[in-house]
Amino acid sequence: MTAKPHSALPSPLQTAKLLAAEFALSAVERDERGGTPKAERDALRQSGLLALSIPTQYGGLGARWSDTLGIVREFAKVDSSIAHVFGFHHLMLATVRLFSRPDQWQPWFEQTARKNWFWGNALNPLDTRTVVKDFGGWREFSGKKSFCSGASDSEMLIASAVDETAGGKLLIAAIPSGRSGITLHNDWNNIGQRQTDSGSASFERVRVEESDLLLDPGPLSTPFACLRPLIAQLTFTHMFLGIAEGAFEEARNYTLTETRAWHKSPTEDVSQDPYVLHHYGEFWVALEGVRLLVERAADLLDQAWAKGPNLSENERGQLAIAIASAKVAATRQGLDLCSRLFEVTGARSTHASLRLDRHWRNLRTQTLHDPVDYKLHELGDWALNQSLPIPTFYS
Repeated sequence: MTAKPHSALPSPLQTAKLLAAEFALSAVERDERGGTPKAERDALRQSGLLALSIPTQYGGLGARWSDTLGIVREFAKVDSSIAHVFGFHHLMLATVRLFSRPDQWQPWFEQTARKNWFWGNALNPLDTRTVVKDFGGWREFSGKKSFCSGASDSEMLIASAVDETAGGKLLIAAIPSGRSGITLHNDWNNIGQRQTDSGSASFERVRVEESDLLLDPGPLSTPFACLRPLIAQLTFTHMFLGIAEGAFEEARNYTLTETRAWHKSPTEDVSQDPYVLHHYGEFWVALEGVRLLVERAADLLDQAWAKGPNLSENERGQLAIAIASAKVAATRQGLDLCSRLFEVTGARSTHASLRLDRHWRNLRTQTLHDPVDYKLHELGDWALNQSLPIPTFYS
């Protein structure tokens, strides 16, 4: 008797699609409620996707950045808060990989993969209220930090503080979220991204060991280390595109099943109304353009990551231009689509129970992370003067 072959394990993308279908069932209700999506975060833990970007030799799935960010986009179609904290988790892993020594990041990777750790963010380099005291063999972080996305219900935090005795030098550390002195305030109550836990944190004499500090090679110290802000920007861009794609599909389904043709329409079937078709044609062209830019930028990131320490300043700069171009397009086209979708769904689609406005609110909230005008300034300086962007935490 021949044994039946074992069915193949689902791919990470298949797993993400199954999870996304589950998340979609409660996304509207959770958007209204806000707070921590504990059940959904635990589902991510159990899925193994928190190890997606970790190399296989450290227990991870060894995915490329294009694959990891593709799953961020997949989640964003139905729940951009989940996409946000999932993307930031992998951004924090990239942070320790790029800024710290192998004897630091390798054990962190192994433990993350083995224990399904969630990493949260308390970096925010523009918020300088957290300061450092040096006690020789260890440091203390004290102060407040805002916009701490994904910090609640995390096992590890990337946190920053300012060393005022060293001219305001920024120190970044990877520390357990439950370490004594850390308080997460759960005070995020904004119009969008309502389940990202992007509120504030307090640090009261939090002990930070030398082995916690990301000093070698350190933040933005080499062209390879300067990929960190680009990964952040491309994570946002995949979120923006995913939100727009999800809004498009939700609007399309509503138009085909609920929307009525206007009484002056030349057709009784709204799917044949010339103005409705005109809008959907514009939506489609806009999305196709953004998709091409986003996917091209993701491929270039894969190539840059593979070069590792051999990445040149010029190669890093060219990638920055590609990502900035994609981000501007995703911002503008996404906001336009998420606002105009009501023109093809009609007055009844504004009913509060549908919360179709959540797509615009989520996108509008996250696109304000850093001004798109400054991305255009960088792109203009490149287009006119062939000047590549100067690496910062936002470019």
